Amino acid sequence: MATVTLIAIEEHWIMPDLTSALSAMPQHVRDESLAFNEMGDHQQRLEDLGAGRIAAMDAQGIDVSILALTPPGTQPLPPRDAVALSRTANDVAAAAVSSYPSRLRALSTLPMSSPRDVAGELERAAGLGHVGTMVYGRSGEVFLDDPVYNDFFAVAAELGQPVFIHPQLPSAAVRDASYRGFDPMTELGLATFGWGWHLDAATAALRLILRGTFDRHPDLQVVLGHWGEMLLFWLDRANSLSRIAGLQRSVSDYIRSNFFITTSGMLNPALLHHALSVTSVDRLIFSTDYPFQQPAREEINSFLGHFSSDAERQKFSSVNAASLYGLDNLV
Repeated sequence: MATVTLIAIEEHWIMPDLTSALSAMPQHVRDESLAFNEMGDHQQRLEDLGAGRIAAMDAQGIDVSILALTPPGTQPLPPRDAVALSRTANDVAAAAVSSYPSRLRALSTLPMSSPRDVAGELERAAGLGHVGTMVYGRSGEVFLDDPVYNDFFAVAAELGQPVFIHPQLPSAAVRDASYRGFDPMTELGLATFGWGWHLDAATAALRLILRGTFDRHPDLQVVLGHWGEMLLFWLDRANSLSRIAGLQRSVSDYIRSNFFITTSGMLNPALLHHALSVTSVDRLIFSTDYPFQQPAREEINSFLGHFSSDAERQKFSSVNAASLYGLDNLV
């Protein structure tokens, strides 16, 4: 197997000022998934944008990491705080990239709770060198496909800024309806990494398709982690929605032309084989979901052995990411 370059596109970080602001929110709106950031050495790893992070990349054999603020970003914050802390986060991430220009790039953080400020901050962050953005499927009670975000998607398409839709804690109403009845940690796990996170992100992506977002912006590119957040496994049924919604194409066609899919550290060959049956290798990208997943170099190399050729392996490990995020100078 030929040596490959590895670009990992979903590698998380956190900013202490943002952690403080999120932790200070009233109990009824506080994001309980913040507890995951404090487990083990996650907090230390998340806050390290320097030598420790580069050493971790070296140990895994990762050449380039694309930084993204860890959930829930700034989205739960009131508009004024979200705007201020999004700007600060983008400045901090840009400074980290400038310190390690051959090893790091970053996705921007946007003040989604202040829709009128989103497109402007996306433009500003792109000017700082951010190669895309990471958002979540809902801000308060406002879905990502709401018309208030039309300008955001128009600017993202115009600037060629891919939009990564990351999972988030489901709304209180959904949690009450579907995820209660257990001890608190089991409830939280069921609503997040065990199930709810992924169903929530898949629904956000499907809503964007049904809203006609990609008919209006055919060049817009969206990224989904965790092998497509369940959506790849339900396309036979989801395709039936296209006719009802009056879409120009099938749901599967939008997935194949407007979505990239990452592994998020789930290095399971069975998931790879299924993904290749519904989309192409040109749409698959490596990521580890650092530090929540930390696959060893040996595990990564073993997974790469399941591709049928060196050309496909290179597409997955670096070529697709380099093309999507404009990183050709790094591969």
